[in-house]
Amino acid sequence: MNKRILGKDGLEVSALGLGCMGLSFGYGPAVSKEDGIRLIRAAYDAGVTFFDTAEAYGQFNEELLGAAVAPFREKVVLATKFGFKNGLTAQGMDSSPASIRKVAEQSLKNLGTDHIDLFYQHRVDTNTPIEEVAGTVQDLIREGKVRHFGLSEAGAQTIRKAHAVQPVTALQSEYSIWWREPEGEILPTLEELGIGFVPFSPLGKGFLTGAINVDTEFDKTDFRNVVPRFAEENRRANVRLVDLLKGIAAKRDATPAQIALGWLLYQKPWIVPIPGTTKLHRLQENLGAASMILTASEVNEIDAAFKAIPVQGARYPQQLQNRVGK
Repeated sequence: MNKRILGKDGLEVSALGLGCMGLSFGYGPAVSKEDGIRLIRAAYDAGVTFFDTAEAYGQFNEELLGAAVAPFREKVVLATKFGFKNGLTAQGMDSSPASIRKVAEQSLKNLGTDHIDLFYQHRVDTNTPIEEVAGTVQDLIREGKVRHFGLSEAGAQTIRKAHAVQPVTALQSEYSIWWREPEGEILPTLEELGIGFVPFSPLGKGFLTGAINVDTEFDKTDFRNVVPRFAEENRRANVRLVDLLKGIAAKRDATPAQIALGWLLYQKPWIVPIPGTTKLHRLQENLGAASMILTASEVNEIDAAFKAIPVQGARYPQQLQNRVGK
C-alpha cells in the first residue's frame, strides 16, 4: 500500500489506517479477542501500518490492539487518545496534566509497548488551557514515552495555540462525502501549518457502504440509535445519496465504500482516513480503495450529485456536538 506523511516531522503511515473503536465500543457487542486479532493482522498483511484506538474505547480495545501487533510492533504506528474523566465519555473532559500522564502510563501498559507513536487529545477540555495540554505532551515526548502529538475535533484557534507550543502532527475529526464542515476553516488551517488530517467515520458511520437502509435495526448498545442522521425518516431521505454513490461506483466496477474512501484520498495528499470494521470481507473491500485513483471529473460528479441532495439530520445529538470545534 502507498504511504503518506502526517505532519512536518515526517510520520509515515499507510494511506489508509484501521480505526479499532468498533471492535469493542460504539457499534454493538465487542468482537472476541481471537477475531479482533485476526482482523488487525489481516489489515497489516494487506499493508496497513496505522492503527487507532483510545482510552475511552475501553481497556480491552487497547490490549487487543497491543496483542495483535506485538509480532511486528516496530513496523506499525499506534495512535491512542486521552481526555475523558476516568476514560468514560459520559463523565466529561479531563485533560489535566496529571490525568494525561496517568492515561499515558496505562496506555503504554495496555498496548504492551514502550512508546505511543501518536497521542491525541480526544476532545478539547475547556477547563485546561490547551498550552498546558501541549506542554504536558511535549514533556512525554522528551521522556520518550510519546513520539507525536495530535488533536481530535478541535477548532482552528485551539489548533494554532497548541501548535505554537508543541507541533501538532495530526488532527483527527469526522470528514466524509456527507460531512464536509472541515472544508470551511479546518483544512486551510492544517494546510497552512503543515498538519496531517485523519478523518474518522469516513464511510458515514457505515451509511455510505450501502449496507444500511430504512429497515436496518441496530443493536441496543449501538451509538447510531441516538444519532439524528440515522433516525428512520432521515435514513429514508438519505438513502438517495447512497443510490447516487452506487451508480458512480458501478461505472468503476467498485463499491460505494471504495468510491467514498477514494474521494477522501483525492482531496489532499496528507489525508489518511481510518475506516473501521469487524468483518474481514469489509476490511478487504475498504483497503481496495487505496489503489483506486479517482479523476477530477469523477470527483466533480460526486460533489455535484451530493450538493443536489442535502443530507438530512444532524451528525450528533446536541450534547455531543457541544464538545466539538472548541
